[in-house]
Amino acid sequence: MAKPDTRRIDRELRLLERKLDAVRTRETWPLNRRERSAVMGALASGSYRIVRGNSPSRAETRLDTAWQSAETRLVAEIAALKAARVQIVAQAAAENAARKSTSRWW
Repeated sequence: MAKPDTRRIDRELRLLERKLDAVRTRETWPLNRRERSAVMGALASGSYRIVRGNSPSRAETRLDTAWQSAETRLVAEIAALKAARVQIVAQAAAENAARKSTSRWW
């Protein structure tokens, strides 16, 4: 039985899992442009409010929301790739079963 070619999807899955770990440790390199600008804007707003002597609670909420949206996006991408991988493996298994059922040796 020939194995299905899932190397590309497996490589993307490893990359996305590394990105998800990085987002969970609050690293900015895996963020896209919109998420990065939201994080930087919330940081700047909170810093400004602290310097002015005000509470940065709204900025902290915006910052948490930005990190959560990045994490949600990466989790969704990982789930989609895993579903695609399962589909490829199932399709290869069905093709192999069909090939074996039509080629009988007797």
